Amino acid sequence: MPAYVLTGTPGCGKTALLRQLEVDGHRVVEEAATDVIALHQALGDPEPWRHPAFIDRVAGLQQRRQLAAEPGLTFFDRSPVCTLALSRYAGVPASDLLREQVEHAAGFYERSVFFVRNLGFVQPTEARRITLPDALRFEQIHEDTYLELGYTLIEVPAAGLPDRVAHILANVGE
Repeated sequence: MPAYVLTGTPGCGKTALLRQLEVDGHRVVEEAATDVIALHQALGDPEPWRHPAFIDRVAGLQQRRQLAAEPGLTFFDRSPVCTLALSRYAGVPASDLLREQVEHAAGFYERSVFFVRNLGFVQPTEARRITLPDALRFEQIHEDTYLELGYTLIEVPAAGLPDRVAHILANVGE
């Protein structure tokens, strides 16, 4: 199954790209971290990313979603490599679960990853409370982590949604 990852800094437009790909008939898999945050905020934890188990909660949900993915071309909003980048950004050592997921990712996801560039701003949400300078630092950590692990990054430059989607689809299979 061709499993492509869309990654980039928070607020770069990955969710909009995923929605458009889905509306266009492509299989998509949601980002795990946002859903873990939303669930734990609903359970009364205003900042669940500060919990020691946060990274493993994200990695576990990513694993379950990966296992449940249907065969065929699928676009994933982030991967375990992104969670490794998140752990590095947060200064949290990678757990055994996360290291296992990153190792498994190498055989599951395509080695070419769509790296969605920032739009020059970050729109805060309940789950996204990051400043633009921090988001840009996080973007660099993502880029470095993917490159360190031998992935090829396909740049998705800041542009209108139709142009970004067209760029992604034009590069599927490379």
